[in-house]
Amino acid sequence: MIFKIIDRYITRYFVQSFFVCYFSLTCIYIVFDFFTNLDEFLRAADNGGGLAQLFVLYYGPQTLAFLDRVLGLLVLTAAMFTVAWLQRQHEITALLAAGISRTRATIPVIVGAVCFIAFGVVNREIILPRMIHLLSRSTTDLLGEKARTIQARYDNSTDILLRGQAAYRKDQRIAQPNFLLPPNLDQYGGQLIAENAYYVPPTQDHPGGYLMDKMIRPKNLHEKPSLFWKGRPVILTPHDHAWLKPDQCFVVSDIDFEQLTGGRVWREHSSTATLIRGLHNPSLDLGADVRVRVHGRIVQPLRDLNLLFLGLPLVVRREQRNVFVALGLGVLVVSLFTAVMLTCEYLGSIYLVSPGLAAWLPFFIFVPLAVAQMDWLWE
Repeated sequence: MIFKIIDRYITRYFVQSFFVCYFSLTCIYIVFDFFTNLDEFLRAADNGGGLAQLFVLYYGPQTLAFLDRVLGLLVLTAAMFTVAWLQRQHEITALLAAGISRTRATIPVIVGAVCFIAFGVVNREIILPRMIHLLSRSTTDLLGEKARTIQARYDNSTDILLRGQAAYRKDQRIAQPNFLLPPNLDQYGGQLIAENAYYVPPTQDHPGGYLMDKMIRPKNLHEKPSLFWKGRPVILTPHDHAWLKPDQCFVVSDIDFEQLTGGRVWREHSSTATLIRGLHNPSLDLGADVRVRVHGRIVQPLRDLNLLFLGLPLVVRREQRNVFVALGLGVLVVSLFTAVMLTCEYLGSIYLVSPGLAAWLPFFIFVPLAVAQMDWLWE
């Protein structure tokens, strides 16, 4: 019974410390970002359902993305803060006098840290991917109505070069698309030019691709049959598909709008399964940075635990009672760990080391250091 009371007491301290740290950092981020971009929010408020709704729709997903970025720091800081505070209040001394070891006293902290790390995995793999359309918003384009530059990309399964003047996130539209066709698909001309192209996800009636509306070139496409490549329909025309209007055509592509225009957001906030499917998608040609990110997603929970066992002994072994010194030690450990991690990931992204090694190397470097500091577990 006494152990349950102590465990609840320490766990409550740890959870409170975690949320105080999280809400403090989040509030600083939101207040600074919101007032810096207040004019943009006020301009978009009328068409975005009001300022309050726009605020929630933008900063709600952003706070979860912020949590994903700083979770390791928060877990370590909360753990070190909790232990340092217990030592400052001489409560650890009382527990030791009662025959409870430091190891037993810190078990609730470690269990709580594991629970938060597990929630981080759920947040990363399930919650954030479902909000990717909201996370792709920026403070300069809160409603997705502003033109975004679009970088031309080849669909490697059809060799069609997807390009256009600008992209609009709100309706997944490409303005003035100009798709360059390969020799095997240029029977009606080397280019498909229209006023707009809209991404349409796959359904039971048709595959995914881009609906080109108000065709400019080639002329009279509605009189010509669809084009196939390797037995697969690639350019669908109104001649064979009644759901298309006379001035439309449909270009089949496995590159969706977010993959074509999302860039960093798609790479950061897609689930691991989506990233793996992207690597196996013959239409895409993803670089080593995505492979590094996939390995990094797998090793991320282990990294967070490694970080915890690097920093926690600095407080437990030295009986650090100054909570601000504990906080400073935590920031120092996280900074060193992050610097090594980013360096390895950069080396992997430019092919100096393999993507797998780039993601796992920081873990292999710091695990021996963490083990060397964990002799307090056997005290």
